[in-house]
Amino acid sequence: MNQSIRVFVWLIFSWAYLSTAQSQEKLAMDRIDKQLDNAVEQIKVLAERSAENMLPKTYEKGKNFDSETGWWTSGFYPGTLLYLYEHSGDKELLELAKQKLTLLEKEKFNTTTHDLGFMLYCSFGNAMRITGDTAAYKEILIKGAESLATRYSPITKSIRSWDFDNFPVIIDNMMNLEFLNSATRLSGDRKFYDISVTHANTTMKNHYRKDFSCYHVVDYNPETGDIIKKKTNQGAFDESAWARGQAWGLYGYVMMYRDTKDKKYLSFAKKIAKYMLTHPNMPDDLIAYWDYDAPDLPEDSRYAKYRHFRDASTAAITASALIELSDMVKGRLSRYYLKTAETMLYNLSNPTYTAELGTNGGFLLKHSVGSIPHNSEVDVPLTYADYYYVEALLRYKKRIK
Repeated sequence: MNQSIRVFVWLIFSWAYLSTAQSQEKLAMDRIDKQLDNAVEQIKVLAERSAENMLPKTYEKGKNFDSETGWWTSGFYPGTLLYLYEHSGDKELLELAKQKLTLLEKEKFNTTTHDLGFMLYCSFGNAMRITGDTAAYKEILIKGAESLATRYSPITKSIRSWDFDNFPVIIDNMMNLEFLNSATRLSGDRKFYDISVTHANTTMKNHYRKDFSCYHVVDYNPETGDIIKKKTNQGAFDESAWARGQAWGLYGYVMMYRDTKDKKYLSFAKKIAKYMLTHPNMPDDLIAYWDYDAPDLPEDSRYAKYRHFRDASTAAITASALIELSDMVKGRLSRYYLKTAETMLYNLSNPTYTAELGTNGGFLLKHSVGSIPHNSEVDVPLTYADYYYVEALLRYKKRIK
């Protein structure tokens, strides 16, 4: 579909959507509640299938796979439990979450990873917000933020991602800045916020192309701050647009506008959203391919057989970001973002992507992609897909009330 036609069509749909009768909104609310209620039951299946001292990660070929607490996805399962407790008031979910939080707490001392926002803020941050128990979680969050801050370099003006290559920084790191922003609010220490803003500005300058797609990785010289190489580790090739990376960036800059009120982040988020939503390779159901350039891969490419694979996790992250973004703008653009997110959630909630109760190892969504170049977690459920799907459902429910 032509890009301009796609934008026009979705703007028209958006206009129609927000002018619908309240009865139709109520129907949407009923559908959202049904998905959340089913998720409450499904996550209990996952709890039964997962090791008590581990964190659920994925399900493949009839087997559940869990992770240690130090793995980057460890915070999503307790975070999802907490979101579903928030929805349902089911105290069994709260107790399950607290058991995992006890395991996770030691990660507040972990200085070997940039993913502490995923690990600690999605879990302990939600626990503090939902339970209101600041005393139980404040110290853990501040200490974790201090550990994350040790990875910041004033030379590169960014937070180091991996401990190999020179000084690699990945777009995913935008998602961990919310943790730092919250630590300043909790502690009163501005250093966390300053690191967050500086990292976001550096990423804006160096990760993004002229069309507002982004590289996955920018590798810096740690001694000078000069860029050594820009590349894509989990996408199709270095100059391709790895889909989940685009979603991480969108979500990250939406969040940065919320936390800073700096309009340059809002402007940037809108440009990222335009790139993603009007891309000629975006499918009509808005569940993105694993790489925006994947559908055009040549037949002799090593990734040719994967070119049509979808990534539900990208759609879930994007939908959650767009719902929040729709509250930050006005008029037709607001309605466009909200309608687009609604379409993503509607399609994710259909049997093509939502697992039948008791199947899929207890995970909610099917058809996500971890890393095709590494032949890792290809066309499987993923814990972070479920987390952002539930988050998006809750945000949408709140948005249309």
